[in-house]
Amino acid sequence: MGEYQKLKIGDILTLEYGKGLKDYRSGTGKYDVFGTNGKIGLSDEFLYDKPSVIIGRKGAYREVYLANRPFFVIDTAFYTKKRIKDLDTLFLYFWFKNIDINEMDSGSAIPSTSRDEIYDLDIKLPPPPEQKAIASVLSSFDDKIDLLHRQNKTLEAMAETLFRQWFVEEAQDDWEVGKIEDLFVLQRGFDLPSQNRIDGPNPIYAASGYNGGHAEYRVKGPGVTTGRSGLLGKVFFVLDDFWPLNTSLYVKEFRRATPLFAYFFLKSLDLDSYNAGSAVPTLNRNHVHEETVLLPPSWQISRFEQTAFPLYLKIKQNELQVRHLEKLRDTLLPKLMSGKVRVECIAD
Repeated sequence: MGEYQKLKIGDILTLEYGKGLKDYRSGTGKYDVFGTNGKIGLSDEFLYDKPSVIIGRKGAYREVYLANRPFFVIDTAFYTKKRIKDLDTLFLYFWFKNIDINEMDSGSAIPSTSRDEIYDLDIKLPPPPEQKAIASVLSSFDDKIDLLHRQNKTLEAMAETLFRQWFVEEAQDDWEVGKIEDLFVLQRGFDLPSQNRIDGPNPIYAASGYNGGHAEYRVKGPGVTTGRSGLLGKVFFVLDDFWPLNTSLYVKEFRRATPLFAYFFLKSLDLDSYNAGSAVPTLNRNHVHEETVLLPPSWQISRFEQTAFPLYLKIKQNELQVRHLEKLRDTLLPKLMSGKVRVECIAD
């Protein structure tokens, strides 16, 4: 194996500033538009047409992305151009993923990354064949993770399609008329100050979703949560025992509804329309409970649960596999970049 070269980032690439662009949020165009947090829109014009790494420049949360086809970058991010021929862009992408650019701050009022500070970073650059081999190993993890995420979206779409078919499109006029509280009862979540958290296996759910793990739980799974305060409209199905925070509502009692029926039913509602807050959006559960709805027969709800639940068991298995792959990748990444672990290069 060849030796790693010790270089500065400024020796191997230039960081180009993005440019201002209008109308990229219209949803039309052939080319991806990137900002400091990744893809933000589309455009009919591109700024650069070669593989490049996009690096967030401004804002509290700056990210790193890979562009393999022509793209546009707005002025909140950099994009890379090679100074040397023997530099694999995919390897470079993973190298930047191994550093925390959010720790690099120029000290201005808006958190930002200095181009000169990046140029001054040290890099141990492997020979070109090993760059490609390292990139191939790491991208194989990402490819598998992406496949599992896409599979989960497909599984959820299958369950949602079934729900819409049985309970929306084929709803019967002779179904009983009742209220949402006849299906299930919502309850405010529980306080959990950050200083009282003990890392553990039980997921914590806030209005925005998963919020870490805790050693204790307050609700037996499977369960359903949605936002109560601050952020309204997102609904989450939780297989495990969990702790819903006080910014959320959870289904305290499943009456005629089952967990997955309640999940998709809540997703079908315009929860923002129940906002009872002024300065802070707040979901009033009593307003939801009083809404008049058609009540499907219990046997049909149970049949839906029996059909859809195995799909969510598979989703859970996939999520566990994703976490395992992410842990392996994140453990391997710094070792590959430092040269502590070398990759065997097979000649073409």
